[in-house]
Amino acid sequence: MRSAGSRDKAEARKPLARLLIGRAAMAAAMVAIATVASFAHASAAERGKSAFDVASGTSFAAAVSPDGRKIAIDLQGTIWVMPPKGGRAHPLTDRFDDAHLPSWSPDGKRIAYYAYRGGRYAIWSMRADGHDQRQLTDGAFDDREPAWSPDGRSIAFASERGGSYDIWRLDLSDGRLTQLTSGPREDRSPAWSLDGQRIVFAEREAGTSAILAVAAAGGEAVVQRTAPAGTIYEAPSLSPGGSLALVARDATSSRFEIDGRSIADIDAVFPFRAGWHRETAYVTADGHVRQIAKETARIVPFVARLETTRPRYPRARRDFTTSAPRKVLGIQHPALSPDGRTIALVALGDLYTVPASGGTPTALTRDGAMEADPAWSADGTRLAYSSDKGGGLMQLWLRDMKTGTERRLTSMPTQPLGAAWSPDGTTIAFLDYDGFFGTAGLMLVDVATGRTTRLQKTLPQPGNPTWSPDGRHVAVALAKPLSGSAREGYNQVWVVPVDTAKPPFWRMATERTLDTRGGGGPVWSPGGGRMAGIQDGLLKVWPVGPDGATTGPARTLSSRIAHYPTWRGDGGALLYQSADSLRMIDADGTNDREVPIDFTYRLSVPSGRMVVHVGGLVDAVRDATKADMDIVIDGNRIAAVVPHAAGNHEGAGRIIDAPRLTAIPGLIDFHAHPQKDTGANAHLAWLAYGVTTVRDPGNQPYDGVEDREASEAGVRIGPRIYTTGPLLEWQRVYYRMGTAVSGPDHLARELKRARALRYDLIKSYVRMPDAEQRRIIAAAHAMGVPVATHEIYPSTYSGVDSIEHLEGSSRRGFSPKEGPLGRSYEDVIGLLARSQATITPTVFGALNIYFAQHPELRRDPRMALYPAWASGPFTAEAPLPAALLAAQPGQHATLRALHAAGGRIVAGTDLVIAPNLIGELTAYVAAGRSPFTALQSATAVPARALDLDAGTLEAGKLADIVLVEGDPRRDIGALFNVRHVIANGRAFSVADLLALGAASPVKPAVDDDR
Repeated sequence: MRSAGSRDKAEARKPLARLLIGRAAMAAAMVAIATVASFAHASAAERGKSAFDVASGTSFAAAVSPDGRKIAIDLQGTIWVMPPKGGRAHPLTDRFDDAHLPSWSPDGKRIAYYAYRGGRYAIWSMRADGHDQRQLTDGAFDDREPAWSPDGRSIAFASERGGSYDIWRLDLSDGRLTQLTSGPREDRSPAWSLDGQRIVFAEREAGTSAILAVAAAGGEAVVQRTAPAGTIYEAPSLSPGGSLALVARDATSSRFEIDGRSIADIDAVFPFRAGWHRETAYVTADGHVRQIAKETARIVPFVARLETTRPRYPRARRDFTTSAPRKVLGIQHPALSPDGRTIALVALGDLYTVPASGGTPTALTRDGAMEADPAWSADGTRLAYSSDKGGGLMQLWLRDMKTGTERRLTSMPTQPLGAAWSPDGTTIAFLDYDGFFGTAGLMLVDVATGRTTRLQKTLPQPGNPTWSPDGRHVAVALAKPLSGSAREGYNQVWVVPVDTAKPPFWRMATERTLDTRGGGGPVWSPGGGRMAGIQDGLLKVWPVGPDGATTGPARTLSSRIAHYPTWRGDGGALLYQSADSLRMIDADGTNDREVPIDFTYRLSVPSGRMVVHVGGLVDAVRDATKADMDIVIDGNRIAAVVPHAAGNHEGAGRIIDAPRLTAIPGLIDFHAHPQKDTGANAHLAWLAYGVTTVRDPGNQPYDGVEDREASEAGVRIGPRIYTTGPLLEWQRVYYRMGTAVSGPDHLARELKRARALRYDLIKSYVRMPDAEQRRIIAAAHAMGVPVATHEIYPSTYSGVDSIEHLEGSSRRGFSPKEGPLGRSYEDVIGLLARSQATITPTVFGALNIYFAQHPELRRDPRMALYPAWASGPFTAEAPLPAALLAAQPGQHATLRALHAAGGRIVAGTDLVIAPNLIGELTAYVAAGRSPFTALQSATAVPARALDLDAGTLEAGKLADIVLVEGDPRRDIGALFNVRHVIANGRAFSVADLLALGAASPVKPAVDDDR
């Protein structure tokens, strides 16, 4: 999932960016698995290692020693030293330290830096030869950007420990910390004056950017220079003569300035403070170290050696042929009835109930619609749930459990999910989805009249609502950031009074953080006095007051991994999900028992023979368009691809005669996040734009599996789904689909669940420590599944399979994959090409650029399959941001270099908007690639990465075929002209798909043995 790698860049593009394993036994078992896996991994690593030299780098800093005899740099998270005139750089820190921003002690004997060990950044120092590494700060906070004082007695640094980022001073003699600045500003990047009397720093507040100075002893900060509107000042430093140097960044450049003058005409300066030796500055820019003297810059050349590993392990391959019964794993949001006798759940696209004692589920719905989030009324007579069965998008529906009658409760342009009944049964609270990745407001609806009331405007991906027993408050889980500089935070309880005249407020959830907002609670007990939630992967209950205030410590109920708890009406027991099972447990932690469910489905494979006659065919194997061809399909596989002849059509149950159309393989979106808010329509839209396979690298633990199984069962018309569970994050999270892994034991539980739910991949997210990520890679490869990550190094050394995004979210606040103006350098190109990890560029704004050139595509009726909040930013006629246009040449150069070096580029979009994938391919062509090789990035290459029998039009391959007007080998834009799509052997016209999206979906005409 991509957000801006640089938070500042994200803010600059905000309107578009919003779119655009008892315990001990389990832990021992997982450790054993990981140990065996690590030996296998090490053996593979020896075979797949590659070392190479680079002479330019991405987003690194440089510092010169006081005597001018050494330069330290922090290339790809390792501190290196090299001679002052340039030469080979030698590493001082471990590649797993994620160490940055070296600062020399005034005597040149030690180097301070900040490093990410144990899941947070701390200030460290070491001898100048790399020995005697010492951690200088500790705690639950990130400390960054150290600067050594001129007298050698103190280190100034930026820290979030004060509630926002502020400037702090560490006295090295006794370890005492002094807070020098405070307030709502985000104060970063301190640097000392030569006399040691003051510290300059960069600050941001309410859209303004400035450089301030504060006395080293503390006091009032004084503004030194304020940035013009649209410009950000960062990384200040003071020359020995007192001149103020800084990096000034705007939409089109990143410059080094001294006393307000741009120096040396460098437009891609990295955002790190200059190092000074006498009046000579050392900055990093455009891939190099630059020595600047008298406003003249020269490159200080370096050579650094990096290592990569190509992963080699047996893959767990998906079976798209066997019709034997398969256990249903994707059970979405199971809810226990108030009397404790019945469980409502969603699976295989429909709403079901099953006795709480176990048994075979009974379907309450049988249609092609998408259902989600069942919720019982307090008296157990009614069931609320979300569905798009009325045609179009998700709405709230009510079912009378005695009569079976149903009525639609809402009619909204935004999508209501997460229904929760008030204790008196008159009102339902729900989330009003109006943004990507679970962004939603909080609303109430009167059950009798359907009248809605807004409690909260748009919130950043809240959890599902829960009511206080007195009906006065509604609570959701929200991430509470530790500062304004980093978006990740702790999942806590946000309580909203029903009386809208009263303000909402925070309450603590257990001791630290709930695991996830996508099923981690909180859930208020029906009788009051308690909340339930998930922490450390386990079910916990803690006492609360009437307004949700925690009144005592949490008690752990489960010893197994847990998810999505619901209470029995008397508060005496809870239902929860655990790996591939449902379980009930008494509220005192006793009688933990499985609910045995007999629930299976069969793979839906069409029967019969179909022949497709096309005027042109691009097989994605050879760069050629074959004329007048027949594709013979038996069941869901291609039997033959042969020149057209009347005899080929004999015995065919269906013939598609399309002599004016060109056949290509079905497109594969290698990075998209299906969400329940856009309903079944998003799946129809993927097909309508020619996308027959979607790889989902982050979702709620069971939602993505439900998508996969509904597709396999033929219930949901849409693409084949490769999915995973949550983004595996460390202790803090941003996305609702992320899980805050608390430590090694919790990580082992998550990996055990991944095996039980048969994830197709595992996603290691941005705050996962590099050493823990290596354990994830070993365990995943032992399962036979790949690992994806945003990180590039040491991930490519550890054997990761896939890197997501060139620009993308990073714990650092800057991207080690892409620097200013969208530029990447030798380190990034070499790591990706040598490791052969796939890279999904997700070029920012590609579809907007193409739509600006072809505005008629904004009016394509397929765009109406999406809610207006999702399609609007693409269909609206608006000027393209200057920052977007300025980054295009750099991103295009990177794409060309990656392709030339043999990098494995796979196309993906991040969002559910299907035409984004075609927009991505147009960006590859604009960068200089041929339309054919661009097409391969969405067909043959990702199919190989998925180990999928598709991606090319050849005998034996799965029948995923798209028919378009025009020849995409000549014009990649022809991919927008889809007329027919064949997905897993089933054919649809675009008109058919549009009709399904606009009308109430009907039960698909497939074998329905579920």
